[in-house]
Amino acid sequence: MKPAAVRRAYMREAFLLLALAWLAVHLVSAARVRALASRPPRRISRFAAGRETGRVTDAVDRIAAKRWMPATCLSRALAAQVMLRRRGVPSRLCLGVARADDALAAHAWIEIAQGATVGADEAQRYTRIAEFG
Repeated sequence: MKPAAVRRAYMREAFLLLALAWLAVHLVSAARVRALASRPPRRISRFAAGRETGRVTDAVDRIAAKRWMPATCLSRALAAQVMLRRRGVPSRLCLGVARADDALAAHAWIEIAQGATVGADEAQRYTRIAEFG
């Protein structure tokens, strides 16, 4: 496939999975969402992690940046984790909290075994409280 066609395919998949993740966060019980995030990939592709991580991150970030897509960090992390799992890249969904002006703030991000992270640009200021996967 040509690079433009591959990029469009990733964008379509990210759109679908972001919409499904948003619905799951709002309509499905937390236990089922946790079970979804904890499933390992069916197969593990040792060499696809670097290339696939960049493509998945780009697609999810581009679709989530649209004004009409109500994507929170949790729905973005769930969509990215499912996309990575489909490609055989094992990952962990991490949840963290931080104090922000007398209130608690929460954040979700993805960590990959090779040390790469998806959505972790703000993760350093959060204290990890849970991880799934």
